[in-house]
Amino acid sequence: MPRRRTLETGVPWVELTTTAADWKKADPALLATMLGQMQLIRTFEESVLELAGAGLVHGPAHSSIGQEGGAVGSILTLRSTDGVNGSHRGHHQFLAKAITHVSGGALDLSALVDADMQAMLDRTLSEILGLASGFSGGRGGSMHLQWLEAGALGTNAIVGGGAPLAAGNAWAQQFAGTDDVSINYFGDGSSQIGSVLESMNLAAAWKTPILFFIENNLYAVSTHASEATADPRFSVRGQGFGVPSWRVDGMDPLAVHLATQEALAQMRAGEGPAIIEAEVYRFFHQNGPFPGSAFGYRPKAEEKEWRTRDPLLLVASKMQELGYLSEAETAAVRDQAKQAMSDAVTKVIEDDPEREGKRRIRPALWPDPAVVDTGIRGDASELDAWEAKEPAEIGGEWRDIKFVDAVAETMDRRMAADDRIVVLGEDVHRLGGGTNGATKGLAQKYGSKRVVGTPISENAFFGFAGGAALDGRIRPVVEFMYPDFMWVAADQVFNQVGKARHMFGDNNTVPLVLRTKVAMGSGYGSQHLMDPAGIFATQAGWRIVAASNAADYVGLMNAALALEDPVLVIEHMGLYGKADRIPDTDLDYIIPPGAAAVRREGADVTVLTYLSMVDDALAAVEQTGIDAEVIDLRWLDRASIDWDTIGESIRKTNAVLIVEQGARGSSYGAWLADEIQRRYFDWLDQPVDRVTGGEASPSISKVLERAAIAGTEEVVEGLERVRAAMGGK
Repeated sequence: MPRRRTLETGVPWVELTTTAADWKKADPALLATMLGQMQLIRTFEESVLELAGAGLVHGPAHSSIGQEGGAVGSILTLRSTDGVNGSHRGHHQFLAKAITHVSGGALDLSALVDADMQAMLDRTLSEILGLASGFSGGRGGSMHLQWLEAGALGTNAIVGGGAPLAAGNAWAQQFAGTDDVSINYFGDGSSQIGSVLESMNLAAAWKTPILFFIENNLYAVSTHASEATADPRFSVRGQGFGVPSWRVDGMDPLAVHLATQEALAQMRAGEGPAIIEAEVYRFFHQNGPFPGSAFGYRPKAEEKEWRTRDPLLLVASKMQELGYLSEAETAAVRDQAKQAMSDAVTKVIEDDPEREGKRRIRPALWPDPAVVDTGIRGDASELDAWEAKEPAEIGGEWRDIKFVDAVAETMDRRMAADDRIVVLGEDVHRLGGGTNGATKGLAQKYGSKRVVGTPISENAFFGFAGGAALDGRIRPVVEFMYPDFMWVAADQVFNQVGKARHMFGDNNTVPLVLRTKVAMGSGYGSQHLMDPAGIFATQAGWRIVAASNAADYVGLMNAALALEDPVLVIEHMGLYGKADRIPDTDLDYIIPPGAAAVRREGADVTVLTYLSMVDDALAAVEQTGIDAEVIDLRWLDRASIDWDTIGESIRKTNAVLIVEQGARGSSYGAWLADEIQRRYFDWLDQPVDRVTGGEASPSISKVLERAAIAGTEEVVEGLERVRAAMGGK
């Protein structure tokens, strides 16, 4: 018979409950602040539900009534420099952080709402209603509440989506040498999501000061937690990642507070992340002013029992028992909160002159529709301090170099000049410069703090980079070994980083570079070979660069690293080993947005291309003898593309051929052809033609891979089609 022994993780997992002695020991000022915060939040939420019931909240109203104790208990002693982000049900999380910031962490119950507090309540309500005076100009609304000055990093509508971002903020705090911390709030429904679990693992590996705060309210919309997992004790997740965890009654704000103090002490001491699971209950349905029982998924008896545990009533009754507060004073606190919210509502709502007995939002308070697309990205004015030059204009000597070595040298130069730059990705610190040598020498020169190898966990480490970029103290350069891996991290890449600047009303900058390589021709098959340009070009917020030679790469990467926007830098594996040349200088020039390069002048057709296909296009032109003008686009996104050079060429040639290597379905040229026909239709003598690969992703078979992608032969065919359409001239 085999020997067996029970194994233990060795990681603390604690259930903390309060006693009468804890309440007696608690600072009366702390309890007063706790009560005041919860009353303000409760009254605020009641006002929102009333407005929602009147049809005045456009979109959801995810009430936090009943759950205030978890947020308040964990936040009320935080610094303004500590960060929090939260979930789609995040009004209480945001308000607790904002109230703490405005009040300095202490409330006077006899004068609960001063002018600054009223202004904060006004702005929060305006944001939820989508009004111009909100914190994000009404763009964030109920689910994207942000106030950076207060350390409110932004609530998040994607379930579990905020975990990597909050952890990235904590990573930036740690990188900057502070003992500040961050807290990520999410619910039972998020506790099985990859973003959360990956973030726990990475935070533990890097000893990041992040608190994962689970508000377990038992229901994800209407699905009970016991239906979603075999073990609904969500704090047990920490055992698998080496993260100490606490489990508390979230309806007891003092228990939450005490557990949080223990977790904060550990995190501020540099001991890494923590988890708190607070068992709470939302008194209303997922969205709107009705109880869950009205929809049949919760019994009324259960709702009644949880209401007897109302955290607001608990703190008020304990303070009265201890002689800190009378019933009349408790009522006065409630009345002050109600008056403050009545004042806030009155400022934004008026009687509707067209509907008797109805109210409306004051028309003058809506945002100007003209700003709908402002703030998607910056204006690139940060590049004004740089020298913009075409490499050919740089005098002096040039030196021979392989393309991939130019990649590493450019990064070396920028890391030496800007100590915020951190390179991270899988194996970037090993193998003599990653899997292709693009980070050669960097780990040895800059150390593990600035050249960071990651687990195979793109969603987490890209999200960490996104959170750090939003903080601003780190300028991350992320490497995805292959572009297809973006789908693993698609929420963080597109929903979070790509949208953040616009979604939060242009409160943030997002200085982040994502490097990846196209590997068509290398035999790595369908899941490693895509060209990501077409996908990223459809996503507002991203800038895109693609260099066809080493000297251009230097200038384009320098610009990417100076911009305050996320930039995708696409490289091509086929160019890495190419013998090339760069100026023998300090490599401090930039090629700014809106700077395409004419590689060959011509009069018969405009050929638009990028990356390795520039060489294929030039070879094809020579083979056909067609007098084509070949333009290397270099900047590919809608805002950065050089329409002046493109337009001038089209007005001369009256024909366009877009050339790219990759699959037709995810083609970059699809959107570009549409835009060209919108802009230059009157100058076109024939429809825009395109050269692409096939419909399917390239296969591993050498023969099938070649058949699936475009090369010189396919460009020749495309040029001949254009010539035939022009009458064979």
